[in-house]
Amino acid sequence: MAKGAGKVLAQNKKANHDYAIEDTIEAGIVLTGTEIKSIRKGKVQLKDSYVVFRNGEAYISNMHISPFEQGNIFNHDPLRTRKLLLHRKQIDQLNLDVKRDGYTVVPLKMYLKDGFAKLLIGSGKGKKTYDKRHDLKQKEAKRNIDRAIKAKNQY
Repeated sequence: MAKGAGKVLAQNKKANHDYAIEDTIEAGIVLTGTEIKSIRKGKVQLKDSYVVFRNGEAYISNMHISPFEQGNIFNHDPLRTRKLLLHRKQIDQLNLDVKRDGYTVVPLKMYLKDGFAKLLIGSGKGKKTYDKRHDLKQKEAKRNIDRAIKAKNQY
């Protein structure tokens, strides 16, 4: 996570399972008043969201931000497309990554930094089923080793 980053409000655990993330970038996000209030309460899901590029700008689609409970009739649409705030060079680099075969840009984390909501996005290639199984086996083996070490140290 970036230096000075605060509390992590949402994480996309499925992204690291489904994609081999190669590069990460911190992005700002354009929000309405009731959206930032819901985000600060942790009412955000990144599970099936992804980044799209239109007219030289980056947008995040399918990110769910629950409506603010104390809001009024002007509450926001939970699944609306939101604009990401990035430098031109960053947008161009991410757009090149997407044009490569099998690559996509997905959000990894949402957190508050100096009072602003930030999104950590990563570009990566989709994993095949056998790669996912291999990762799960490695994770299980590491867990077993850690358990054995912990049990040995207790005696």
